[in-house]
Amino acid sequence: MNRITETIRSDVTGESCLHVKHESGLDIYIMEMPGYHTCHALFGTRYGSINTQFRLNGEADYAEVPNGIAHFLEHKLFENEDCDAFAQYAKTGADANAYTSFDRTCYLFSCSDNFAQSLEILLSFVQAPYFTKENVDKEQGIIGQEIQMYDDEPSWRVFFNLLRAMYHAHPVRIDIAGTKESIAQIDADLLYRCYHTFYNLHNMALSVAGNVNADEVLEICDRLLKPCENQGLEQVFPDEPYAVKDKLVEDTLPTGAPIFNLGFKLRPRSGLELVKAEYLASMTMQTLFDTSSAFYQEMTEKGLINSEFSVDAPFTGEGYFAITCGGESRDPQAVRDRIIAVIEDAKKNGFDREAFELIRRVGYGGMLRGCENVEVNATRMISAFISGIQPFASADILASITYEEALQFLREELDTDNASLSIIRSEGGSACQQ
Repeated sequence: MNRITETIRSDVTGESCLHVKHESGLDIYIMEMPGYHTCHALFGTRYGSINTQFRLNGEADYAEVPNGIAHFLEHKLFENEDCDAFAQYAKTGADANAYTSFDRTCYLFSCSDNFAQSLEILLSFVQAPYFTKENVDKEQGIIGQEIQMYDDEPSWRVFFNLLRAMYHAHPVRIDIAGTKESIAQIDADLLYRCYHTFYNLHNMALSVAGNVNADEVLEICDRLLKPCENQGLEQVFPDEPYAVKDKLVEDTLPTGAPIFNLGFKLRPRSGLELVKAEYLASMTMQTLFDTSSAFYQEMTEKGLINSEFSVDAPFTGEGYFAITCGGESRDPQAVRDRIIAVIEDAKKNGFDREAFELIRRVGYGGMLRGCENVEVNATRMISAFISGIQPFASADILASITYEEALQFLREELDTDNASLSIIRSEGGSACQQ
């Protein structure tokens, strides 16, 4: 088999991995970790819930498919004509799973024995779709129940209400599983079309780390991967205004105390610029609002937040970037106002440099500890592929970030007027939108 092979190294962490551009079109990342007893593998595609408009080489118009179809396809791919992939994994003892997010779908397993057999299962079933009217109709009922279950979950509802408040048109505002109405439009033909569009090996990667041998991995790949042509996949997203759609949205569900999510909508980015912005946003928000901050102490003393309050990792992807936080509060609007005041003061006067450096060092230490984790390494490699960057690029960026860059980011990028607040109150309270 013809392969293009390179070894990628990090001067910061000392790690290295093998990157192979396989003849089939697949990108393969292998990190041999001698002395470890487990293996972790992910077979993933750049296909998530936001990828609903696309065309291929030679097509004049963009196709548009129903919301939730990427998640639906993930569910169905475990079933082939002969048996269920989980039943096959049960024979090897591997722990298998899959997930669909906004920008990716990944199929994965972990094991301590029978790695080769488990990898063969992974590569085989993901390349063997089997959709019929009968199994699609059955799955519509199952996923419909899943959608209802999550819609009744306050923490899920408050987050997606926030996305719908921030975003006018971008498909990130739609639940990953879609809606009952959208999945009712899915049929076997649509699933096959999306499969052959996004599960083309030129749009996919295999990431393996742990007690593995690169030659063995590549022998299995040579034997099982099915070469395909690069289809020239193009995608388009609706025009999304800079400003949030709604500044406040309220809803009601059975909940002991009001819960809220606050989001600041920022300019979207990609590639290395996105990675750096994610670190800057995360560390700055942690400095201002984590449990050791003056804000946290003040708000807890006033009874406006409790231990449920947290600052989330930046919410980012193609065409979207937001900073979010949330928790429980008897007065979410007062918390929002105080958060905005803290940010504006930090823009004007700066913020605690020593606290920022501590958070940066803690983050860097956590990244180094992750290097000793088989699952973390495999996940990092495929995440780099999805993001269009080299493995270990994140480590190099994190090591170089400065307080001055964080302050500049806060002043130039975080517009406190471009914020949305989502509140879930207990049933019986008022609900409004403005």
